[in-house]
Amino acid sequence: MSQIAYISLEDPTRRAGFNFREHYNKRCPHMSDAKKGELLLTNNNEVANHGRQLEVLFVDDEESIRLTLPLMLETFGFRVVSAGTVAEALRLMSERQFDILISDLNIERAGDGFTVVSAMRSTQPDAVRFILTGYPDIETALQALREEVDDYLIKPTEVEEIVSKIRSKLERRSRRQELKPKRLSEMIEREQEHITEKWLELAKSDAILSQLTLSDAERKDHVPQLLDVAGRILEGKQMTSDDMRVAAKHGETRLRQGYPAIWLVREAKLLQDAVAASIQRNLLELEISSVIPDIVRVFGIVQNLLEQSLAAMLHSEELQSPKKEPNRKTRPNRK
Repeated sequence: MSQIAYISLEDPTRRAGFNFREHYNKRCPHMSDAKKGELLLTNNNEVANHGRQLEVLFVDDEESIRLTLPLMLETFGFRVVSAGTVAEALRLMSERQFDILISDLNIERAGDGFTVVSAMRSTQPDAVRFILTGYPDIETALQALREEVDDYLIKPTEVEEIVSKIRSKLERRSRRQELKPKRLSEMIEREQEHITEKWLELAKSDAILSQLTLSDAERKDHVPQLLDVAGRILEGKQMTSDDMRVAAKHGETRLRQGYPAIWLVREAKLLQDAVAASIQRNLLELEISSVIPDIVRVFGIVQNLLEQSLAAMLHSEELQSPKKEPNRKTRPNRK
């Protein structure tokens, strides 16, 4: 018997005036019973906690997005109302209550999504507020902090990730926990696996580095350990002899794998790119006053580790080169 069969029809969703079973059967005919059951259990818990179906105000000037994203969110049990202009969004806020706001950063003018966020913060302070954007730069992050945005949603993104962030922020809000800004070193430690995988993706798609056939494990080599070293030094610790050995072994391994020295420089640049991508994903969690100095420092640490790897590579290369006999000059034979 599928999981869905264990869910009573007399559940909180029906009492709230919305039947999720009928919703999923109608909107998602191809969804498996197991998946429907999983979503039903989640929806039941949310309605039980909030006493009703959660309402979302979605603001975006692109009609195609207004037609698709709300439908996908409704698949997960949210009730979504859309607005295509700032004025329409403000009118809807004055007429009804919302639990979640998702607003595009640039609706009719650059940055006017913050007008919508500010209005929601003033009129409905308990609503969770998201900004939808393609790339959150430092200036945008500062403005987001001032307007108390809960998080970014990066375009394009999977609807499952959006739903996950919504539920995570709702849970935090219900517990009244404030998000303490983190230093970059904390983020690197937490995101080490993601940064490594992003670096691997960049390296495998790089036109030069991809010329060498290596397994993923061989290509990663000491990269996770190098990130660990970078995070610890960023915390204020000194580079130890063990740290230098990690970097040296990386250079020696790359030499055995057939890397020329210039490729080490290239992969170090990709590691900086992977760190930057992780910073972009987690920008609102970081302590803004220290993020720029920390970025400069971590890139400098990567540079120092690169120098250690290069020195070890060149030294090993020199040892492996056949020694040339000294050029002995012969004196002319005088008779």
